[in-house]
Amino acid sequence: MTERVQRLIEAEEIPPELRLNGEVVERMLAGFIADEVRKVGFQRVVVGLSGGIDSALSAYLAARALGPEAVHCVLMPYRTSSPASLADAMAVVDDLGLPHTVVEITDMVDAYYALPVVPGDDNEDALRLRRGNKMARERMTILYDLSQHLGALVLGTSNKSELLLGYGTLYGDMASAVNPIGDLYKTQVRQLSAHLGVPEAILSKPPTADLFVGQTDEAQLGFSYALVDAVLVQLVDRRQPVERVAEKGFDQALVERVMRMVVRSQFKRRLPVIAKISERTIDRDFRYSRDWCY
Repeated sequence: MTERVQRLIEAEEIPPELRLNGEVVERMLAGFIADEVRKVGFQRVVVGLSGGIDSALSAYLAARALGPEAVHCVLMPYRTSSPASLADAMAVVDDLGLPHTVVEITDMVDAYYALPVVPGDDNEDALRLRRGNKMARERMTILYDLSQHLGALVLGTSNKSELLLGYGTLYGDMASAVNPIGDLYKTQVRQLSAHLGVPEAILSKPPTADLFVGQTDEAQLGFSYALVDAVLVQLVDRRQPVERVAEKGFDQALVERVMRMVVRSQFKRRLPVIAKISERTIDRDFRYSRDWCY
């Protein structure tokens, strides 16, 4: 364990069940990326680089797995995006020597909301949420267009905490062809990022989707990642019931709320449900290995 990672664990009081061996996990995830990309005939990936820690970690892992020249980063700021986010994304590009493209999405998003047929919202928070979802999906359409143009797979950037809580946009930032960090809780993302040398400015700043000025994930969720990860690892990985988790010293109302979020967002973690008519329906009976070949 590097000194940088040790300081992080001590400063955030990360419990033993959320600590990881950076060297081992790095090898596992780099191997995963290389195998999953190359065995389907690709040599490159494209990743949306936001300036946050999740996309930075995915880029660092991909560079280790495929080489920097095979990792094309796309930076997609909106007019309300923090200039610091773009600067942090460029720090990753510069540190790793990655090819990149900057696509400003303001005009394309605002053009949609300027259409007379698009209903408005009197509630500013509701419109802000719609706009945030639109931005996330706009970015993903750009990534998939460039994946076609570059002959590259879209690399995922959603971590386990976000996926379990449903804190992401379906067919937006949650979409990808390959996701190397989807089984890492946010606290583990931070540890592995520290191990791999992600810039300190990214490692230390509050997590944010950068949807509007001053927005942070933890303020929007109503709890810290350190706290919710400690709850989630008990509920999900240890398969403990809510009552047992509460007995460990966690506030029962919080545990119940987290469990409801996991349950209610299950639809985001599976393919669309298909109505069953035939004897072999695609999403339940017609099942083959992901690597099925003919």
